[in-house]
Parts: sequence; C-alpha cells; structure tokens
Amino acid sequence: MSLNHRYDFVLLFDVKDGNPNGDPDAGNLPRIDAETGHGLVTDVSIKRKIRNFVAMKHDQLERDPEPGEKRFEIYVREKAILNLQHQRAYSALKLDAEPEAETEAAAEEATQKKSGKEKKRKGGGDSVDKARTWMCQNFYDVRTFGAVMSTGINCGQVRGPVQLTFARSLDPIIAQEHSITRMAVATEAEAEKQDGDNRTMGRKHTVPYGLYMAHGFVSAFLAKQTGFDENDLELLWQALENMFEHDRSAARGEMATRGLYVFEHESELGNAHAHSLFDRIVPKLKEDVAVPRSFIDYVVDVREAELPAGVRLIRRVD
Repeated sequence: MSLNHRYDFVLLFDVKDGNPNGDPDAGNLPRIDAETGHGLVTDVSIKRKIRNFVAMKHDQLERDPEPGEKRFEIYVREKAILNLQHQRAYSALKLDAEPEAETEAAAEEATQKKSGKEKKRKGGGDSVDKARTWMCQNFYDVRTFGAVMSTGINCGQVRGPVQLTFARSLDPIIAQEHSITRMAVATEAEAEKQDGDNRTMGRKHTVPYGLYMAHGFVSAFLAKQTGFDENDLELLWQALENMFEHDRSAARGEMATRGLYVFEHESELGNAHAHSLFDRIVPKLKEDVAVPRSFIDYVVDVREAELPAGVRLIRRVD
C-alpha cells in the first residue's frame, strides 16, 4: 500500500566508551564539530546500519530464490560491484545494453553521432526507465534512500523518499585516546626483531559518553515514484529502533537507540514545517549533572500537547 502521509521523525541514540563514527581523515578519531566540540555521526553511517539490519532480517539466501523477486536486497553493500547490479536489471528484463565508448576519441565520435542533449551511455530511453523500476522493486535501499545508477550500464537516478541529517551530540564531547597492546605479532620477522617478546602496540579512540540527535524525513510523493510502501516504512522504524543491537564491535560495544519520535501529517504535502515539530522534542541535561556519563543524566521533554492541527505523534520509543 502506497504512502498517503508525510512523516518527520527524531532519532536519539547514545554511545558509551566507544567510537560512534570514526573520521578517516583524522586518524579515525570520533567526528567532532571543530568550533563547538559537539560530536557528529554522518547520515551515511546511519544508513549503513539500516541497510545491515534489513539485510539481516531478510536474508537473500532464504525463502525467495527466484530472480527479480528479491524485494529486500541491498544495492550498496560490502564488496558489491554496482555495475554488475545494473547488468542484473537488463538481464532480468531481457534488455539490450548499448556498448559504452572506451576511449576519449571513441567517445567524441559517438557524441558527434548523437543529436542535441543525448549522451553516450549503456542503455537509454525506455530501457533506462524499465531498469530503474526494476532496481526500485528489488533493492530496499534504492527505493528508500535513492541512488545514482547511471555509471556503466545506465539504470538512471532515483531520489529516495527517506532522508536523514547528520546526528549531532547534545553536549560537547571529548575524544579519549588509549594505548592498547596485542600479545602477538603478524610475522616471524617481527618476532625476531622483538627477541620473542611479541608485543604490538596500538591506539584506540573512544567517547566517554555522548547522546546524539538526528532528524529524518519521509516524502509520500517520492515514495510513489520508487514504490516505497507501508511495509517498507514499518521496516524502517524497526531498523531505527534495533539497528545498534546488531552492530556491536570492539569500537561500538555500547550504542543504543534511546528515542524514536515519528510525526505523521494528515496530508501528503504536510500540515506543519518539520523544524517546528523537531523543536517539540527537547532532551535536556539534568540540573544537578555537570558532566553526562549515561542516559539517565538527561530528561526528554516531549511537547505532544502543542502539536499543530493535522499532525500527530504516532510512534514514541523512549
């Protein structure tokens, strides 16, 4: 069943003695706003956890072996070759992919043969539209978040109905650095160099505690274009509630969803501005707490009685 309402939501999650989202440009330190000291977690990181939850719940080796009917496959997954995913669409639909020019000279010659705004890519016209539809039908993350699938074999571009912001910590965080020791080495040469001591030193970065807030949006109009339906929406809520329970690692041992607040509009267009709804979820540090170290150091004020006409809070997990 297609969506007939707009949705906006607030996600609260926390981390304790872990690294919620390392920055590869800063030695994998936790991401921090340099001006304010607040912690950051990218939207890409959150989407990765949603994808992993969906893939785990809908194992693609299970009950749905027929090609073209795996509605919950994941397009952007570890070690995936995206152009091969595009080829699957053309193969399943028995469409011909137009060979791509491989050199600049060939590309220029091919472009001259094309008229006006036409571009030289594998596939085109109706084939691209059909391939795009196939990709939306089969890949959960394509019809949810959208994707640019015009590389190589052209499956077009999709604007996803679900979008997320960066998550930002409510208070400034500090990034602690710890020395760690591994009582083993990787090679015999290292062992000889250390005279059999076999110790390897390393570093680990953690945030003592941080409570993060992210905002999200669901467009009914874009959902109709991608086929994102009520079942997909319910799966999204489940993923946001439970994704950290299945994402444990040495760096993220204690992360948890602490709040999910979903606002439903009566109309597809919406009955209020998203920011006016987000302002009604107000987590605050308790007055007697100077340095937060757990979720109980906060209180979340949910101003549900002040909601605009045509908007209701349909999901509250806290």
